[in-house]
Amino acid sequence: MKTLLDQLANYADYHRSARNIATHLVGVPMIVLALFALMSRPVWVDGPVPLTPAVCFATVLVLYYLRLNLGMGLIMGVLYALGLVFGTAVAALDDTTWLGVGVGGFVVGWVIQFVGHVFEGRKPAFFDDVIGLAIGPLFVVAEVLFKLGAYAELKAQIEARSGPVRA
Repeated sequence: MKTLLDQLANYADYHRSARNIATHLVGVPMIVLALFALMSRPVWVDGPVPLTPAVCFATVLVLYYLRLNLGMGLIMGVLYALGLVFGTAVAALDDTTWLGVGVGGFVVGWVIQFVGHVFEGRKPAFFDDVIGLAIGPLFVVAEVLFKLGAYAELKAQIEARSGPVRA
C-alpha cells in the first residue's frame, strides 16, 4: 500500500499552481458535501446514526485515511462526521431541494475543479489514478494544515518530490 507521502506527492504532482489549489479548497468540499447529501438517501436502518450509503462511504474512506496517518485520519473523521450531519439534514428536505443541493453542488464543485486545472495546465489526477478521487479531500485538508504550520516535514517531503507551489 502506498504511504501518505506517496499519495499526497502523487496528487501534488497535478496541483502545483496556487490558483488550482485555491479552486480545490472550494470545489472539493462542495463535491464531498453534495455526495453526502445525495447518498444520505435511502435510509437503510433508522437510528441515532441512520445507516445510509453516505455513512458506508464515509466509514470506508475514514478507515483508509486513518491507515495512512492517524492524525489526518482523525481530522478527516471529524470533518466527514460534520458532512454526514449536513447530508442527513439535506436528505430530510423535499425532493426538489435535496436534488438541487446535491446535484447542483456536485456540478458546480466539478466546474470549479476543472477551472483550476485550466490554471494548472494539467488534467486532474484521477484521470491517471482513480484513487485521486479519495485523496483529493485529504489533499485539501493537508494544504490547510500546511498553511497553519502543521506537518512541516511532510510538506517539505512533498515539495522535494513534486516541487514547490507556484504563484
